[in-house]
Amino acid sequence: MHVHANIKFLRKRKGVTQAMMAEAVGISRSKLAGYELNVNPPLETVIVISEYLEVSVDLLLKENLSAYSPHRLGEVLETNRFLRGRDLRVLATTVDAEGKEFIEVVSQRAKASYLAGFSDPDFIGDLPRFSLPFLPADKKHRVFQVDGDSMEPIPDGAWIVCSYLEDWMAIRDGEKYVIVTGQDGVTFKLAYNLIAEQRKLLLCSSNPAYRPFEVCVEDIREVWKYRMMMM
Repeated sequence: MHVHANIKFLRKRKGVTQAMMAEAVGISRSKLAGYELNVNPPLETVIVISEYLEVSVDLLLKENLSAYSPHRLGEVLETNRFLRGRDLRVLATTVDAEGKEFIEVVSQRAKASYLAGFSDPDFIGDLPRFSLPFLPADKKHRVFQVDGDSMEPIPDGAWIVCSYLEDWMAIRDGEKYVIVTGQDGVTFKLAYNLIAEQRKLLLCSSNPAYRPFEVCVEDIREVWKYRMMMM
């Protein structure tokens, strides 16, 4: 593992002292000094440190980042920021008079126009919308209508509630997602995360009559995690 050297290298690259970083991540300076030498931090601390240093846990643990050329390092870190949603990624939404977000509804008919209008506030504002008070208030939700039989037993025409996923690195293998891509528009599939290795997602149907296919991260526009079905 390269975690010790990477923490020190990225901290210095960020231009902060051990004391400043330790305070920011909620640990003592002596603990941080140990992590930079040879003490393995616990997983929960690794996650906090990776967030502070703006790098994935996978990169922090496995790659010798100090060996990268300046150009390659900048490329890797910028890609990581994009995948984790830290670069500007505008999500158009609608709110009520109190500033609470509505749940917009994307029907089969609206899906045909969604790719062109997903970032347009006027398009999103024209979608039907409603509220579900039992859904978590800290997540953005949207309803999509299923088109076809590729995700049986979820049937054609079913309505699915999904939550917006900003960090694409958090996509979990075999779970259901609505993926919006430049090539295929809105598609509902089981996703397998190949981003770290190949910068791709493998999308599969639960109906074996449909073949899996891959999408490159450069083609992805939005990711929505499936939460539940409404008939």
